Amino acid sequence: MRGWLLRFPRALPAALFLIIASITFLSVYGIEKTAQERSRGEVREYARSIASALDRRGNSFSSYLRAGAALFSTTQEVDPRTFYQFVDELRLDQHYRGAEGIGWATALESDEVDTFLQRVRLRQPGFPDIRRVAQEGDDRVAPVTYFSPDTSRNRQALGFDMYSEPVRAAAMDEAKRTVLPTASGKIILANESVAETPGFVIFMPVYKPVPGSAAQARELAGFVFSAFDAGKFLDAAIERAPPGDLGVRLYDGAEQDANLVVSRSLGAAGTDRFEQPVKIANREFVLIVDSTGSKAMGTLSMVTLVAGLALASMLMLVLRLLASQAIEDRARLVFFEEQHSIRNTLSRELNHRVKNALANVLSILSLTRRRASDLDNFADSLEGRIQALSATHDLLAEAEWGTVPMRAVIQAETQHLVEEHSANLVVEGPPVQLAPNDALSFGLAIHELATNAATFGALSAANGTARISWHLSGDELAVVEWIEEGGPVVSETRKRGFGTELIQKIVAHELKNRVELEFPPTGVRCVMRVPVRMRGDFKIREARPSFE
Repeated sequence: MRGWLLRFPRALPAALFLIIASITFLSVYGIEKTAQERSRGEVREYARSIASALDRRGNSFSSYLRAGAALFSTTQEVDPRTFYQFVDELRLDQHYRGAEGIGWATALESDEVDTFLQRVRLRQPGFPDIRRVAQEGDDRVAPVTYFSPDTSRNRQALGFDMYSEPVRAAAMDEAKRTVLPTASGKIILANESVAETPGFVIFMPVYKPVPGSAAQARELAGFVFSAFDAGKFLDAAIERAPPGDLGVRLYDGAEQDANLVVSRSLGAAGTDRFEQPVKIANREFVLIVDSTGSKAMGTLSMVTLVAGLALASMLMLVLRLLASQAIEDRARLVFFEEQHSIRNTLSRELNHRVKNALANVLSILSLTRRRASDLDNFADSLEGRIQALSATHDLLAEAEWGTVPMRAVIQAETQHLVEEHSANLVVEGPPVQLAPNDALSFGLAIHELATNAATFGALSAANGTARISWHLSGDELAVVEWIEEGGPVVSETRKRGFGTELIQKIVAHELKNRVELEFPPTGVRCVMRVPVRMRGDFKIREARPSFE
């Protein structure tokens, strides 16, 4: 795991977040899907309960009409006393909301209308003339003779010819064919004078025995019927509160605007639609329930979503912190390894430099002893050369043992001559960097040349001059020239001193280049070739790499 965190410090936390977030969204989707299915099941069950209630109410009224038909078929003529006594026993106004009442329509031929009106007006004074929707057409006539309960609205239906309206006529013909209670299609109730109220009528044919004929001979006497306000009939069937925002529509047959009997609309288009066939009094209706569904997320879904995203964010943060910690740990480990390597390198370097310094000191000590004339001369010469080494060491220490400028080495080794001979000492040349070992050897050579010039050479005379100049020969070599002029004449029989041997042997060996040392009469001339190094070559380590 740690290796993966180091390889993918950002991708791994992001991948974990996406995985947990995906699982959360799938869980929320499953919860919402289950909730929707449960809601749909409730709505579907609700639609079935409404359809069942409509069917029961239709069957109940059909039973009453059957009973009425059985009673009325036993008499030659349905008189007001028989009809109203039957209706009073039903008490429809107390138990059956939506029913406008029960009525009786007498079946007549067109030539029997006048006789019918005379007869019925003897029993019901003020009975209106027969009203027809279509004045021409069918010779059959079925005027509404009685309608109970006796209200001002229901009285408006008296005298209306049922056969004159095609929808009612079709239902009456079907009832005659099947001898069953039969519902009509959508109609406008005939007892409304203010507003058009949609509804339907259930008809039950009544047959009476034919006088003087065989017992089986019967003829149509009329229809016992019940009229219904479709809206009230549907509202009465909705027995319980809906499980959500629902719209209910009842169609007479196919779902078409022309067939819409009644609607309890949502006021907006539903997202779910449930269709349930309903059979009311031998006629097929279609009940449709519209549900808007729940647009808002459920409480459980919200809790799951918030908890899942919070967990995903927290784990991503924890994993990111672990990745950062792993990166820091690796960086520290690399740093400690570098430090350990540096300490080892420094130890080896220090050991090497100490050995070199001791070797130089021993060489200087040995040569100085051989050339010293007395103890004081030995001590002075040894002290000056040790100080020369010390001055260059100070420069290297300040530069953290990196490269040092050649000019700085020359200035350090000629520091003791500046106050007295500054006008007689000329230093010129381009910027050049020297490696530590090369700087030590070069500084020792400059010290010897400067000390000799101040004691025996050009710097010992008032008009003498010592010139130190250098130039680059290629990219890796600086040619340094020491020239003395105006000093005492150099004797051809001069003795070979320690400085000569130090420069020609030790310095030449350390610089790995030949040193030209000449003693013409005009003054000492020395040419040294010193290796040039770039600063970057001597850095023990580069900056630590970034692991971010």
